[in-house]
Amino acid sequence: MILRWPRRNSSEVSFLLVWSVLLSSLWMTAVAVVEAGEVFNIREYGAVGDGKALDTLSIQKAIDACSQAGGGQVRFPPGQYLSGTIHLKSHITLFLEAGARLVGTTDLKQYKQPVVPDFMPEAKWGKWHRALILAEGLKEISIAGTGVINGNKVFDPTGEEKMRGPHTFVFVECRDVMIRDVTFLDSANYAVFFQVSDDVEILNVKFVGGWDGVHFRGAPQHDCKNINIIGCRFYTGDDSIAGRYWNKTLISNCIINSSCNGIRLIGPAEHLIIQDCFFYGPGVRPHRSSDRYNMLAGINLQPGAWDATRGKLDDVLISDIIMHNVSTPFHFSLKPGNTAERITVDRVTATGVYRAAASVESWAESPFKHVVFRDMTMEFEGGGTRQHAKMEVKSPGVDARPLPAWGFYARKVENLELDQIRFRLKKEDLRPVVICQAVTQLTMQDVDYPSPHDEQVKAVVLRDVDSVKGNEFKKTKEQAVP
Repeated sequence: MILRWPRRNSSEVSFLLVWSVLLSSLWMTAVAVVEAGEVFNIREYGAVGDGKALDTLSIQKAIDACSQAGGGQVRFPPGQYLSGTIHLKSHITLFLEAGARLVGTTDLKQYKQPVVPDFMPEAKWGKWHRALILAEGLKEISIAGTGVINGNKVFDPTGEEKMRGPHTFVFVECRDVMIRDVTFLDSANYAVFFQVSDDVEILNVKFVGGWDGVHFRGAPQHDCKNINIIGCRFYTGDDSIAGRYWNKTLISNCIINSSCNGIRLIGPAEHLIIQDCFFYGPGVRPHRSSDRYNMLAGINLQPGAWDATRGKLDDVLISDIIMHNVSTPFHFSLKPGNTAERITVDRVTATGVYRAAASVESWAESPFKHVVFRDMTMEFEGGGTRQHAKMEVKSPGVDARPLPAWGFYARKVENLELDQIRFRLKKEDLRPVVICQAVTQLTMQDVDYPSPHDEQVKAVVLRDVDSVKGNEFKKTKEQAVP
């Protein structure tokens, strides 16, 4: 049984009701995964488990035998199982007992890559798709147990950034996938990487080190659908969760610590919920290619920022979020070919924001349609100068950058609502608190911020704002940057 995303009308269905259905379904699914089928112990197929002997063939024999029997559980008892690529089969659970470790060999010749569909831009990347665990075109597959899957920091001088090795778990065109309770350690590239796959549950999984924790990609007309990442802990060197072409995705109740971005969306997504998560920096594990530890954006939604994408960002709900020591809480940007419609951010506390204002910026042909920020407290380090307030705003690269406002910056938004927003500063800042440019309808209700000590500094700057509503403004004329 795999959890299906419930059809919903956000104005009619209580999120708490949806969440209760999710929890109930997840529990039943998790029990079914662990208990299903006959058990095949890899030691009975010759696995040594001493961390020295290569156990790839023995593990594969157990998987093949399980498959021939119609499916079941391939069990890893305590031990260190050194392996190259193993090929998973449908209707099989890999179960790692406490004390069991599946460890990637450093011999790069032992790794294989999947066949990626031609319609995927990534298909041309060849060996970049290599993995320790590989699944292609399968259904009803699982990895469970409290053991560890160790990518072993496998180094490849011919890989991406002249160092990245195989991913840990790659699956392509799969359906009904469950990953539960295991720990992914020191992945040589992404820990879990999947493409054009649907109905995926990642529950109570720990990600330590490596690059991205969970990275998933679809393609135009081939979204990854019904993805749930719940109760996980991320301590990653690169983005904790990333990807594009998502449809019906839930990220909930996670701890997200990164030496890069917390969540980075690099393409379209529809029906995305990010709820009840804690983001904090600096990273526990370093960013491997730069050896830095500072965390970048908490949530970075940037369709088209990495390479050209086309599609829609719509029906996004971000709620009940705590952040600490991030470069910015939110960096939302659109590049040409992409559109954005409804985004709501509700109930957020962010402290120790050290680099950039929260921002919503369209650099595409069309504006963001309707963006709401409600009930938020954001505390910034401050220290900006009068010169910083005059900086030219250019199209962003792949990461958030300093802006001429210290609290919030908006560019090219059709309908923007700021409701019950509390801006705070640690140090005096000579930039405006808020800059809005090319906004059709701006609503500001109960927005609280520290009054600038310098009378020449205007707290709120509006440029090409057609209409302003709310109790914060009495006029709509443009106010100049000091």
